[in-house]
Amino acid sequence: MTIDATDRKILAALQRKGRMSNSELSEQANLSPSACHRRVQRLEAEGYIKDYVALLDARKLNVPTTVFVEITLQGQAEEVLEAFEKAVARIPDVLECHLMAGTADYILKVVAENTEDFARIHRQYLSRLPGVAQMQSSFALRTVFKTTALPV
Repeated sequence: MTIDATDRKILAALQRKGRMSNSELSEQANLSPSACHRRVQRLEAEGYIKDYVALLDARKLNVPTTVFVEITLQGQAEEVLEAFEKAVARIPDVLECHLMAGTADYILKVVAENTEDFARIHRQYLSRLPGVAQMQSSFALRTVFKTTALPV
């Protein structure tokens, strides 16, 4: 199914404020509440809307430090990739893991309290990941821009 301009309005509005009422959403999309509700249900059923979440404040949760970790594996065999991906998915401090093209095989986004906490995460988890040949960590000094909204 393809989505039209009204669907895009709905998706954009929900990305800005996922908890808005159907009444508010229908006003923003210029639809009746029942038509808007049907469209949202269809967008959910067809997988355009995957889930609804709360975005938390990392500072208030005492994990304000963001570290990007580039990882190069010893090899590219399927079993090496699978073992690494399975193990990294179990690390609670890793928010994202991306298979990359380029110099590193993977890049991780890790949150920590501070550099000492990252050292603990590194010792306890990252250094034990299977198949790792090389690891390079870069600390973010400041977040200039951050969004979860996809362009619609």
